[in-house]
Amino acid sequence: MNRKRLIILAVIILAIVLFFASGANEALTLDNIKNQQARFQGWFATDPWLVAGGFFAIYVAMAALSLPGAALLTLLAGALFGLGWGLLIVSFASAIGATLAFLIARLLAQKPLERRFSRQLASINRGIEREGAFYLFTLRLVPIFPFFIINLVMGLTRMRTLTFYWVSQVGMLPGTLVYVNAGRELGELQSLGGILSPGLIASFVLIGIFPLLARWIVDLVKRRRMAQRYGKPQGFDYDIVVIGAGSAGLVASYIAAAVKSRVALIERDRMGGDCLNTGCVPSKALIRASRIAHTVRDGGRFGIHSEAPRIDFKQVMTHVHRAIDEIAPHDSPERYESLGVEVIKGEAHLQTPWEVRVDDRVLNTRHVIIASGARPKVPELPGLDSIEVLTSENLWQIESLPGRLAVLGGGPIGCELGQAFARLGSRVTIVQQADQLLPREDADVAEVLLQQMRGEGIGVHLGTRATAIEPGPSHGDDGKVLVMECDGKMDRLVFDRLLVAVGREANVTGLGLEGLGIATTPRGTLDVDDTLRSLHPNIWACGDVAGPYQLTHASAHQAWHATVNALFGELKRFRVNYRNMPAVTFTQPEVARVGLNERDATAQNIAFEITRYEFAELDRAIAEGETGGFIKVLTVPGKDRILGASIVGDHGGELLAEFTLAMTQGIGLNKLLGTIHPYPTFSEAAKASAGLWKNAHKPERVLGWLERYFVWRRRGRSNGRK
Repeated sequence: MNRKRLIILAVIILAIVLFFASGANEALTLDNIKNQQARFQGWFATDPWLVAGGFFAIYVAMAALSLPGAALLTLLAGALFGLGWGLLIVSFASAIGATLAFLIARLLAQKPLERRFSRQLASINRGIEREGAFYLFTLRLVPIFPFFIINLVMGLTRMRTLTFYWVSQVGMLPGTLVYVNAGRELGELQSLGGILSPGLIASFVLIGIFPLLARWIVDLVKRRRMAQRYGKPQGFDYDIVVIGAGSAGLVASYIAAAVKSRVALIERDRMGGDCLNTGCVPSKALIRASRIAHTVRDGGRFGIHSEAPRIDFKQVMTHVHRAIDEIAPHDSPERYESLGVEVIKGEAHLQTPWEVRVDDRVLNTRHVIIASGARPKVPELPGLDSIEVLTSENLWQIESLPGRLAVLGGGPIGCELGQAFARLGSRVTIVQQADQLLPREDADVAEVLLQQMRGEGIGVHLGTRATAIEPGPSHGDDGKVLVMECDGKMDRLVFDRLLVAVGREANVTGLGLEGLGIATTPRGTLDVDDTLRSLHPNIWACGDVAGPYQLTHASAHQAWHATVNALFGELKRFRVNYRNMPAVTFTQPEVARVGLNERDATAQNIAFEITRYEFAELDRAIAEGETGGFIKVLTVPGKDRILGASIVGDHGGELLAEFTLAMTQGIGLNKLLGTIHPYPTFSEAAKASAGLWKNAHKPERVLGWLERYFVWRRRGRSNGRK
């Protein structure tokens, strides 16, 4: 920090210290001003410019230094100056003070904080880029955050100073009017009976309902702007049009139909989306077959000996497709039409915020929910276009088991499918660019899975980057070569088929979003707020296309919010809460997590305690020979409130449900410990984890008193018998 900034910072700190040291914060109270009101109003009548100017300067200084008490000063302005003068003084003083705070934050902290917290500031900068001055106007009119926070945060952005000033001047005016009027009513209060005066009651009612009223005004302005730009239809054929019939779209259309709104569901491919056709259902069917093969091979340790299993891969894939076919009727057009949903097959394109074109048909709708899902991401890799790449989307069409399968990516999809194919007989090698499998999990959790995979003969290259695909060896081998780099050293892997599992990207192209100005985030998902609303107040998004989670149950969770907010948002909108979002990787051992893990808590500077319970201590796990893994519970230091739980072990996904329920319903470890669990089950591991926590927090002083009490009891009885 240069000398100029240090001097300014020192002056600001000195001013703040003097403010509190002088007791000014205690003097600026409504009672104190009320006692001096007659004298003050006499001064004001004698020298109005001096008194008003002094108050103006004090208000500007407090706002510029972000000192507490702006709301009180606004009330005082009404009590001391009345509505007209009070509104005039506060309106300009608050805008000027806010702009000075904006400039101070920009001068002292913009560059260093922009470098350090670029990700946190990204959403604010996107809002400014997307809506310009109207973004700040919304924050001013509907104060989601205190005004002094808005002043400081906006100083860290690239908004123009003049824009900040005039928007603040206009945006704060309605709120200022409400507070100054309330202060005027308080200033005229002469007795306790005056508290019930209609004017004072009305003023406080206005303070209470102003945020709701302001939000309604903002929505109305947005809708009018949109109507003028795109030409809003006079009437609508539908209440909601849902684009995409995957997990999110199905749930959204089901809810909309259940409340008797008219809803259309548009799908260009197969109902059920990725989950039914290429994701959850087929992968779990394949994993089930592979686990049976592994169990047969592993039977010797239980005294069950048999020959190695013979894998009929075509029959395995028949089982996979049979599972899809049996579940498909649940997601079929016939079922949803019976529920009152109009199902339309075709490509959807947004012509205006209210018009969705499907081929040669145009649907008019009050709201649109985009649930177009995501697709596998394929990296740009030299030579990749020379081979047929397998992804989680086209994998289910192969008819023969790959001899040598290279898996690019060690996330949940790569680990699940890699282990499954290895157990079915493929020679599998996983190439992972990160330093561990499952990068979102704690290192000790990922290590258990890594050792299991390597124990099953799966090759795992960590910290390794794929650089190219080359032709195979020249001595008659039909395979290809994956060129890899690790710590500056090059390596080569021969493979028959390559499965790319490096993530998924949202389906946002071809929908007409660019023409409506609907932006995407740096992750490639649609830019929506925490109620899942886009730039346009009637266009919503949920599921993989919205992020941040690409999980079926997360899609359903979002779909409820998007649908309810669309249909009833004029009355109340619900923000999506992801705090207790569970996630499971269906490898063996399973990896399951809800809430915070060590990695997240440390990154967010959240204090925590760890309770770790090993499955090697669980009777049922011992009986079944599945003692690998553990449960790790994070709690608030000294309390039993659960911050998160990570599980690596058999039945981890099933065990996670109890911790998810406990966190959602505010149940601590003490109540889990007090809940009867059947014996012998894996569910006892949850209770045992709670028991470990309780033992670590037992009241040692009370136990010491009890020990002395029982010694006294024993001695007393002995003396009595003598």
